[in-house]
Amino acid sequence: MEVKIKDTTLRDAAKEGMDAFIDAFRQAILEAIGGELNKDTMPLLNADQITLLAYETVREEVLDGGFVQLIHNGYGPFIFMNPFAKAMHQWGATDFRNLIYKGRKLYEAHAKELEKDCTDEEFMALFERFPEFDDLDDAFVEMEEEVTALVARYIDGHVERFATVVM
Repeated sequence: MEVKIKDTTLRDAAKEGMDAFIDAFRQAILEAIGGELNKDTMPLLNADQITLLAYETVREEVLDGGFVQLIHNGYGPFIFMNPFAKAMHQWGATDFRNLIYKGRKLYEAHAKELEKDCTDEEFMALFERFPEFDDLDDAFVEMEEEVTALVARYIDGHVERFATVVM
């Protein structure tokens, strides 16, 4: 599947900063696959495009509600049971890869409880029941800006792996 991004969109996003730059690619990828990454659309993308969407999922979920939320919202298998951590290492994010590996161990130990349906009150109680995720959340918050900058640099150095720039 060819993902296209307008040169003007890319230039404007680059002026706004790394978050906008990354988001421009994320939006172009999602637009190309109809707005949602799922079992039907995933095979249409390459590994770098999927890794970018995975990183943005981690970033959004963890900054909003931590790894407990990420897992509860059903992203555990996508992040922890796929080669996401390995891909991030290949992009140069070794510390982040190590964090994902630590998260995988906790995910494997607690997935059943964290993934089951529950009330809002029961969901909030998960944070107290699984405090071991707090250290992961804190570590990600501390490294997020650096990892995001690294992701932006990787995309900038490999634009052709993410999208075709069109006029």
